[in-house]
Amino acid sequence: MEKQTGNPDLWSDADKAQALLKRAASIRDLISNWESVSKQCDDLGELYELSKDEDDHELSASIEKDVAALDAKISEMELRKMLNGPDDAAPALFFINSGAGGTESQDWTQMLLRMYTMYFEREGISFKVLDIQEGDTAGIKGCTLELPEPYSYGMLRSEIGVHRLVRISPFDANARRHTSFAAVYMTPIYEDAEVEINPADLRVDTYRASGAGGQYINKTDSAVRITHIPTGTVVSCQTERSQIQNRDTAMKMLRAELVQYYKEEEEAKRNERAAEKRKIEWGSQIRSYVLDDRRVKDTRTGYETSNTETVLNGDIKAFVKAYLLSQ
Repeated sequence: MEKQTGNPDLWSDADKAQALLKRAASIRDLISNWESVSKQCDDLGELYELSKDEDDHELSASIEKDVAALDAKISEMELRKMLNGPDDAAPALFFINSGAGGTESQDWTQMLLRMYTMYFEREGISFKVLDIQEGDTAGIKGCTLELPEPYSYGMLRSEIGVHRLVRISPFDANARRHTSFAAVYMTPIYEDAEVEINPADLRVDTYRASGAGGQYINKTDSAVRITHIPTGTVVSCQTERSQIQNRDTAMKMLRAELVQYYKEEEEAKRNERAAEKRKIEWGSQIRSYVLDDRRVKDTRTGYETSNTETVLNGDIKAFVKAYLLSQ
């Protein structure tokens, strides 16, 4: 890859060149990390032998502490090593959409957006909010985020599916228990993916961004929505400074969506059945958040915690890890 980056012809396609640089940097980091922990292992082995010979309790305690830290680091690297699916190394588009439950569901969708952005910030995961659709009364109907770093798809695919919230509703004057649903969906992004898009197949609408986006929304007439008429795929972007930038980002989103659409269509043909997205309703959830009983449980792995507040504040790493290990 480094040899390829030295080829002047590569830079005639800037997007392809940047994608190659990102992949090369990711692999370089992986190699560097393994070399580093290997050296630490050797060094600690030598120190351990030295502590035995000298019966140095203080040194032994220091070694135990270092071994524990090294063990945690290796566990993280082994988790990354498990990301070997066909799309795992890709950046991704990350969607959250409200389901059955009206205002309750839209409020829950906004809560999930907050949970995930806090998780991304906690873990140092780069993200960019591309689009937010305002709810009718409260919350949001849906949103789209871009996760531009390599392995974003693999690290977050644990979240794909329906998320169920059970709580005493703040919108119910009788303080009754309500159940709400929202769904998370992801699309891998391939910078070098080739998909033919006929401009005649596109309908482009512009509009004024508004509503619940807060700091993420640029409230001008620059928001862009693109509809790919043959497939019915719709993408929108409202966070860039200009209409041209929003259109460019929306086209990037559309390309990623169409690659996934045609891929799923081909898989459906091979399996002789139509590919369907799971319904966002009762019985199809991957994780339940029951606030009055103080319980969050993943139905696939069985992992659960009673600390609902920290989970909703972005502490979901244990759920992500449990899912990847179960695979």
